[in-house]
Amino acid sequence: MSTSEIDASVQAELNRLRESIDNIDAAVVHMLAERFKATQQVGRLKADHQLPPADPARETRQITRLRQLAQSANLDPAFAEKLLNFIIAEVIRHHERIAEEVGNGNADGNGNGSATAAEA
Repeated sequence: MSTSEIDASVQAELNRLRESIDNIDAAVVHMLAERFKATQQVGRLKADHQLPPADPARETRQITRLRQLAQSANLDPAFAEKLLNFIIAEVIRHHERIAEEVGNGNADGNGNGSATAAEA
């Protein structure tokens, strides 16, 4: 069955649902951007104080917490854990990069030389 053969009311409902999905996807992207802004600040703080990029104990707590949240939201906890593990790996990669940049004299950890975060 092609799209042109779908009943108009079914097509309208499908379009409505897809629009909702598109809006949710946009919100997810914006929330991830905000999350990464915060984790960049954490990475800078860690680099400034020579703390390790990863915190396995916190990661374990976060995974446990997210699995519980997923279960209460009727989302597969294993999926939520995979998603968080992906995000954590990216955050650690960012923290390692920031630590390397700070160690190389890029004081802001963003590749902007010695500019402060407020100046960048």
